[in-house]
Amino acid sequence: MAFQKPSHTFTKIHLKALQTKSLYILFTLSFTVFINTFSLAQELPKKEGRIPAKQQKDTTSIVLDSIVNPPQKTIEIDSTKQDSTKQKGLLEGTVKYTAADYVSLNQKKTKIYLYNKAEVLYQDMEIKAGVIEIDYSKNLVYAGRIKDSTGYSQRPVFTQGQNVIEPDSIVFNTETKKALVFNSRTEQQGFKVYSPITKKENDSVYFMKNGRFTTAEDEEDPEYQFVTTKMKMVPNKKVIVGPTYMEIYGVPTPIALPFAFFPMTKKQTSGIIFPSFGEDSNRGYNLQNGGYYFAISDYLDLAVLGDYYTNGSYGLRIENNYALRYKFKGNISFRYENLLNEERGFPDFSQSTIYNIRWSHSQDTKANPNSRFSASVNLGSSTYYQESINQLNQSNFLNNTLASSVSYSKTFTGDPQVNLSLTATHSQNTNTGDINLTLPTLQASMGRVYPFAPKTGSKNGIIENINFQVTTRGEYSIQTNDSIFGKSEMYDDAEIGMSHSLPITTNFKIFDYFSVSANASLQENWTLKTISRYYDQANDEVVTVNKNGFDRYLTYSAGASIGTTIYGMYDFENENKDAKLKAIRHVMRPSISYSITPAFDQYYETYDVIDADGTTTDQVEYSRFENSLYGAPGNAFSSSIGLSLSNNIEAKVRAKDSTQTEPEKVTLLNSLNFSTAYDIAADSIKWSPLRLTGGTQILNNKMSVNFSMTMNPYALDSNNDVINTFNINNGGSLFRLTSANVSMSYTLSNDSFSGKDDKEKEASAAESARSGGRTDDLFGRTQDYANQRLSDDDRSEDEKEENNEFYNYKMPWSLRLAYAANYNNTQRQNEISSHSLMFSGDVDISPKWSIGASSGYDFANQGFSYTQLRFERDLLSWRMNFSWIPFSDQSSWNFFIGIKSNLLKDLKYDKQKQADKTVGN
Repeated sequence: MAFQKPSHTFTKIHLKALQTKSLYILFTLSFTVFINTFSLAQELPKKEGRIPAKQQKDTTSIVLDSIVNPPQKTIEIDSTKQDSTKQKGLLEGTVKYTAADYVSLNQKKTKIYLYNKAEVLYQDMEIKAGVIEIDYSKNLVYAGRIKDSTGYSQRPVFTQGQNVIEPDSIVFNTETKKALVFNSRTEQQGFKVYSPITKKENDSVYFMKNGRFTTAEDEEDPEYQFVTTKMKMVPNKKVIVGPTYMEIYGVPTPIALPFAFFPMTKKQTSGIIFPSFGEDSNRGYNLQNGGYYFAISDYLDLAVLGDYYTNGSYGLRIENNYALRYKFKGNISFRYENLLNEERGFPDFSQSTIYNIRWSHSQDTKANPNSRFSASVNLGSSTYYQESINQLNQSNFLNNTLASSVSYSKTFTGDPQVNLSLTATHSQNTNTGDINLTLPTLQASMGRVYPFAPKTGSKNGIIENINFQVTTRGEYSIQTNDSIFGKSEMYDDAEIGMSHSLPITTNFKIFDYFSVSANASLQENWTLKTISRYYDQANDEVVTVNKNGFDRYLTYSAGASIGTTIYGMYDFENENKDAKLKAIRHVMRPSISYSITPAFDQYYETYDVIDADGTTTDQVEYSRFENSLYGAPGNAFSSSIGLSLSNNIEAKVRAKDSTQTEPEKVTLLNSLNFSTAYDIAADSIKWSPLRLTGGTQILNNKMSVNFSMTMNPYALDSNNDVINTFNINNGGSLFRLTSANVSMSYTLSNDSFSGKDDKEKEASAAESARSGGRTDDLFGRTQDYANQRLSDDDRSEDEKEENNEFYNYKMPWSLRLAYAANYNNTQRQNEISSHSLMFSGDVDISPKWSIGASSGYDFANQGFSYTQLRFERDLLSWRMNFSWIPFSDQSSWNFFIGIKSNLLKDLKYDKQKQADKTVGN
């Protein structure tokens, strides 16, 4: 069938050429109409009625049920099968047209019609609409909805890859590549935009008039939106708007912006970090945690943040994250604060500087199986957490220790295997300012060697189980104070040393039930610093002289132990088969050990104390190794017997589930251990105190309980010194309780009773740890609301819906408890040295309201510990937080309200009242 010649374009044309041209027009549209993630849908010009179908011969096969279910009309064209001698067209694959009613080619009107559930498929692009019309004489393509008695249906849907666009209608010019879109709607990264008129200028620029945008979930009735007179969009890159004001449920507000810029890229981008505003009575108004973010690469970033106070105080924070997949990841943070208290010129003016450095590095286990590098560094000024006025450190001021460790280990495979490690450590007491450093510690060890073991088969007997291992440890240790840290004086008392040890052990069984082990150990210590002492008669003082140079001493010891395991079972089912308690099992592991260590008198010297008459009044013994890294060897012969007994008690109870045939196992005591020793060689006080330790878990393993106590069999004299007299012979009990402690921790939530796990809020815990705090919220949470660290909700959507539906009886909640008590009676103090209960909990009192608190009570001092109250309100697209520390020298509050979406998170309001702290307190 031939077409008549069109008067304006073609001279000769046949069906295949017409189809190719039509497809060219349509898919030029399809590639250019991709209004990216911001394509906005429009209305088609209204028509009076349905588009008439053109009658033509249809070769579609008809089956019996075709009258009931009319078949869809499909045309399939494969442009790749064109004549190879002709120029290759735009289309590179198979094209499919589909419509539920018809596909019509109208030569007279030079149009192609697809009606009712019209679809066009080409490669990764799919177009669905109620009606699609192509006017190839005017190079225009229309896609729109169908109007019926219920209104409009089948809005166009453009899909390409993962991008979906749902316009009302669109008019597109395939020649100029421009388009007009009416009443468009689109969404990208949660950013929803509506515009009555949109002009597509080219493939990457769109202009909108009288548009509005929001991040609300309900697009038809948003709780808030921003209205703008004009808008320019570059899909996947940016959105720029002109004069804009905010509406809340359709009511205009005075919140307005002259212009705004929104980056829309999915990649990391550099940009400004807006600060939080606050007020301090000593330092005036302030801006905190504002700065700039540098997206250096996919593997590295950098954030430079700062604080400024109107009295001249300032703070600087640098944070860096880095990662290389399957290799390593980590972060570095540096914080510096220059704090001024009051104004210059006033008598109470003071100034101080504090700093803190944190570094965390971890290596992927897949990176290298034979070597590993890791770092966990937290060092700085001892008063950093106590004096810092940044809101992130509000809950960390109770920290009294700082600790760091950087280590590298390497394994050399072979027989025997050799392990090498280098470790630098740091520990700091923030109360005293004392710092201990090892820079570094070198440790090398050789795998155990069994020289008499058979080449095949198991090892049996004393000889075949003999093994030894060589270990070397070298240290460079510095003990200093925060006041001179980083200065040359800190190295004055540095100590260096190396220790080599050779333990030899063997084990075997006797009488099939007793396990015996024997050991001997050689240890040689090297040092580069020794001393000598003499008595200066003229000045009547003892003079210690430091000597630099290599020196060494060798020590050795031997020992043996024998132990067994005893099982006891009491079966209650024999007495009562219906008893809930079925049986109790008691496992005991008694052990007896012996150790002997000679006296190394050869490493000791003496000096004489002479009076004014030249008479020797005393002779003092000392060792030249006293001030060395590993101390002096013992000069007393020791021959000691050790006794220990460990216990484990379990019960079998009737299963709660009646379908279970086997009873459940319940642990009554994880451990209950006793230990003491008897020194045969001692002249007096031969028995060491009896030590008892134990622990268990109760309440479905939600509560862990640990306890210990020390009991001395010897009495005290009137000066509270231990004497060689048993306490029972002095009118007392068999043992005198000298110390005891108990600690308990308990984690509970509403999910604990439903069999679900209580998930910690990982984002909040990670941030708290990153800033040097605790992860259990017992000291409160960090208060960086702008980064959603307090409001991240890890519940699934199903859980949220379930909570909303059944809120009349189910209120999500969580509770964390920590209890500790210590008793001291070493010198008849008979006092509880510490006794406290700490707790942290959260409860959702409604689907949108959440409250929480972290506090504690010190029973010894009779007062509340650090207390933080938290309130949070979910305002759909917004969130509101309030945190309050009601008392103590950290008394402060923080209020925040802002939009949840990351795109608009800088649209916020926050107000702080910081703690009125005096520098140096």
